Amino acid sequence: MLFADFPLLSCRNGLVLYEEVSTLRLKIAYTIHTQHTKNTLMKSKVILQIIAALSLFLFCAIPAYGGNIDPQKDKYAYGENVGWLNFEPNNDPCVTVYDNRLSGFVWAENIGWIKLDPNDTDPNCGVKNDGTGLLSGFAWGENVGWINFNPKIPGDPNHYGVTIDHQGNFAGWAWGENIGWIVFRCDNPVDYKVRTTWITSCIVDFDDLAGFCDLWLSTGSQLKADFDSDNNVDFFDYDYFSGQWRRLCPIGWPLKN
Repeated sequence: MLFADFPLLSCRNGLVLYEEVSTLRLKIAYTIHTQHTKNTLMKSKVILQIIAALSLFLFCAIPAYGGNIDPQKDKYAYGENVGWLNFEPNNDPCVTVYDNRLSGFVWAENIGWIKLDPNDTDPNCGVKNDGTGLLSGFAWGENVGWINFNPKIPGDPNHYGVTIDHQGNFAGWAWGENIGWIVFRCDNPVDYKVRTTWITSCIVDFDDLAGFCDLWLSTGSQLKADFDSDNNVDFFDYDYFSGQWRRLCPIGWPLKN
């Protein structure tokens, strides 16, 4: 796809506007020079016209950000074979995280545009959000094909897909048959991640479930899963935990009515 094919990519009329403003300034300067006998009110009106025209040009030249990805720092994922992927390119169709999906475009210098919702009319197409930050589905790169946001490795029970935590931080891996792994967060040797202002409304998620299972039937003081404060993580705590799950998590999840 060409850069010009996407809406709201840039202020394309900026150069034309700049030329028009420059011409206008020359004409106004000539008028002021040759007709200096005009009264002060007329001169003030001309100056205000200059300021208005220049303000419009400057407004058009300022980078505009959309979507809900951090536009300053936390907007990069990394592909082992393709380099950096920018989830918030300036003046471009931006990525937005919703409760049920992701939309917008990602820019990679080496492979071009990646669209997170390749078929806007098909609810089953694109990258999905289950409401808690657990992502799935496929994005589409014009030059690289499909990219899986919840890849599975045969025989490996671990979860490698992309997630969004309670602070809006992306983590995990996406997989493209033609480009390999894309990593969404790393602390060493280079610190990078993608972060969104979207935060799940579900308080109890899979991370909580995993932590609870780790502490199941453990004993001792100050246990995070010891909800009734009896120094044990037992079925009473499980009852409370499952109640929170049923109340605070999306319909269709395990333990949810």
